[in-house]
Amino acid sequence: MRWALVKVCLAVTTMVVVAFAVPLGLVIREMASDRAFSDAERQAAAIGPTLSITADREQLTRAVMSTEAGAQGRVTVHVPGDGTRAALEIGRPRATDGEIAATRELGRESIAKVSGGSALMTPFALRSGKTAIVEVFVPEDEVGSGVTAAWIMLAGVGVALVAGSIAVADRLGARMTQPAAQLASAAHELGEGRLDVRVPESGPAELEQAAVAFNSMADQLLQLLANERELAADLSHRLRTPLTVLRLNTASLGSDPAADQTRAAVDQLEHEVDMIIRTAREARPRATAVAAPGAGCDAARVLPERMELRSAQAEDHGRGVPVA
Repeated sequence: MRWALVKVCLAVTTMVVVAFAVPLGLVIREMASDRAFSDAERQAAAIGPTLSITADREQLTRAVMSTEAGAQGRVTVHVPGDGTRAALEIGRPRATDGEIAATRELGRESIAKVSGGSALMTPFALRSGKTAIVEVFVPEDEVGSGVTAAWIMLAGVGVALVAGSIAVADRLGARMTQPAAQLASAAHELGEGRLDVRVPESGPAELEQAAVAFNSMADQLLQLLANERELAADLSHRLRTPLTVLRLNTASLGSDPAADQTRAAVDQLEHEVDMIIRTAREARPRATAVAAPGAGCDAARVLPERMELRSAQAEDHGRGVPVA
């Protein structure tokens, strides 16, 4: 039962962790990618004002180098030619001419997969009416920057949650199974004859009710056995008086064989009665750590009954027994 509860909790917690961790991991990856391309957009936007003013190579080169990506060689400016000047290209291009032409024709930024990462191409209008393209290279490791660490952290949190749930389930299972184990052990001891064994009334409500019922059953069984022993002892004690009379009568029968047989039968009967009394007196449940509740007796009622037996025994030996 304890292990079953642990397995159920493990399965439920694992499903919950997977249901939350996997989408969250995908969201983190998308956020990292959006962050990388947003940074590339800012790098490209920093060159836009210069393109709107001039198409001079030197000034454009200075504008490109003033950006962080341009200083790292990841910015390329594509300026188309017109009737007065040739086409201008500053930086190391990574996108193909077809991709650049498609972006210029669409008039909005686009992303192309290139070797080692992606290229963000942003169009800017020139004073001449032409469209220049600013290409910013985004490396693959920058797109996934921090994703691995975040996934490792998520995995650690998930493992911690699963381990915590297992620990909690184990403690709950122990709280449920310990009273059940105590109840089973007490039932086993009761079957072996330890009649005053009792079960602590604790644990879940159902097991607590079972413990109460077990203790009540054990108390009733102990009381029934005590009544049975008392009945046997009382019956044996009542037999002592007529047995004493028989012994006295057999003493006056003489010494013929019939009298001897009668005296032998009386001796055998007395021996059997003594055995019954001794067995009833010694038949007590073995002591355990928990005492039976409500043990006691009324001495004023019990003593006269016991002294009746002792008086008969004393008469057999010619002794007097005064009772105060």
